[in-house]
Amino acid sequence: MLKKMKDEIELLSRHIEVARAVVDHQPIGIMKLSELLSLPSHRIRYSLHVLEQMGYIRASPDGAVATSQAAEMFTHLDDDLDDLIRLLNEMKKTYLEKSSF
Repeated sequence: MLKKMKDEIELLSRHIEVARAVVDHQPIGIMKLSELLSLPSHRIRYSLHVLEQMGYIRASPDGAVATSQAAEMFTHLDDDLDDLIRLLNEMKKTYLEKSSF
């Protein structure tokens, strides 16, 4: 169960990294993103697809461009990540208190 969660967090991290690169270098294509982030093009393509489906980027003739929704995400990202960390720390604390190991 936790392995799946860790994999999802790593995937989310990559999506955020790709979104940040699009915001910083837009318009940008798959090959340039792949080179910039040192990731295979199929991973970049998947992240772009997910980000487009979620409304954070859109395709243009010159490459991916960020939407206002991406700017909004990055405005709140630090607080959102802090909330997740807080939740995980509470889970850990609760588990350790109830653990008999």
